[in-house]
Amino acid sequence: MKLFYEPNNAYFGDCMPFYHDDTFYVFHQRDARNPRPFEPFEWSLATTKDFVHYEDKGVAIPKEGDDSPEQYIFAGSVFEGNHKFHAIYTAYNRDFAAQGKDAQVLMSAESDDLLNWKKTGKFVLPAPEGYDGNDWRDPFILWEEESQQYIMILGARKLKGKQMRTGRTVWFTSKDLSEWHFEGDFWAPETFTMHEMPDLFKMGDWWYLLTTEYSERSKTIYRMSRSLKGPWIAPADDAFDGRAYYAARSCSDGKHRYLFGWAATKTDNQDMNSWDWAGTFVCHEIYQRPDGTLGVKLPDSMLSAYEPDTEVMKGPATLETVDSQANLHITETPEDFYKVEMDFQISENTRMFGIRLFEDPETGDSYKYEVNLAENRIYFDRTPNQPWYRYFDKGLERPIHLEAGRKYHARLIVDDSIVIMYIDGVSLIARMHAKAGCDLSAYVIDGSLKIENITIAKSLRS
Repeated sequence: MKLFYEPNNAYFGDCMPFYHDDTFYVFHQRDARNPRPFEPFEWSLATTKDFVHYEDKGVAIPKEGDDSPEQYIFAGSVFEGNHKFHAIYTAYNRDFAAQGKDAQVLMSAESDDLLNWKKTGKFVLPAPEGYDGNDWRDPFILWEEESQQYIMILGARKLKGKQMRTGRTVWFTSKDLSEWHFEGDFWAPETFTMHEMPDLFKMGDWWYLLTTEYSERSKTIYRMSRSLKGPWIAPADDAFDGRAYYAARSCSDGKHRYLFGWAATKTDNQDMNSWDWAGTFVCHEIYQRPDGTLGVKLPDSMLSAYEPDTEVMKGPATLETVDSQANLHITETPEDFYKVEMDFQISENTRMFGIRLFEDPETGDSYKYEVNLAENRIYFDRTPNQPWYRYFDKGLERPIHLEAGRKYHARLIVDDSIVIMYIDGVSLIARMHAKAGCDLSAYVIDGSLKIENITIAKSLRS
């Protein structure tokens, strides 16, 4: 049983979503890791109407040979214009840089039905002078109504050395898709070495610019502005998830906007190892808060795919302690698939609380989501941390601000090795590869935690 999509015999990479006729066309890269990770790949296609059921359509835009600029088909964008569907994508050859050629160039393909694509064979837009032709990728195109023109943004960097923080998002404009005008830097914060998978959309009165940062944090972030001309403001929490969620792009069906990213695997499926490129497709739904900032949640279509919830515990339970830890065993869970819902409240001056999952009741060995209220953050780890350390958790944390006395809802999703916690629009994905037991418990440190309305669903509807 699986909730999240993963291709057969491959791992899900960067995604180029497009919505048409009640269907999401999920164009994406697949890494077979055969014989090793990140060998040449192309665009494949899966379609879905609900993010639960998928049809694999196979290769959409094929790669070429080792002497071609299209040794790899890197990310790009699918859009409609001039009565056709268009794909502008990054052609990449890993050998070209050593030969003095630009390793990355933009190329295009056309289709009448989104299934059958014909390459135009044209180099659409090479990197202008002063920009690095080896880091010139991931174009995103939209039609901007006010100016009546197409806007294309893409990730780039200056020719100043790979380690220099010259990553930027640049932009082009076009009235007819045949002639593109370079407009320079769209957002150049001089903060990251590279910008990947940029995205741009408007929701209400706000424009949102997404990018996946090349940095020690390496995750998808966003900026917001009242104008396409900026300034691009960073909210206090500028991300959608943690380090394990990467290269996310958004797509709307006209009513809701969804985030299409991948949950990275860990090398050799070991808790202590770092993150691989590619993994499993995970969709979040984006929603807008009253102040314009963005939160995420599990899409309703995925939520309704579960069997009816079963009540776990009658009535509320309160854990209280002054200078120690109080614990509550909640239930025993399945080994690899379930959803748990609960409401909770904290008291004033509570220091920490959390959930332990896949706990061994004899040893206490488990994974945990812990909220440190003094530090306003939620993080994922393995406990007890002896011998130190037992889980490579760099980047598995999010800022979170919770008020005493206010009721919050928590949703915990487990799908094989993937685990996701949602609280108040904050999501945090992790992987688990050494489950010690099957117990689920709650705890509070120095304070009070009230939990109620705990339910569990253990399978999807047939």
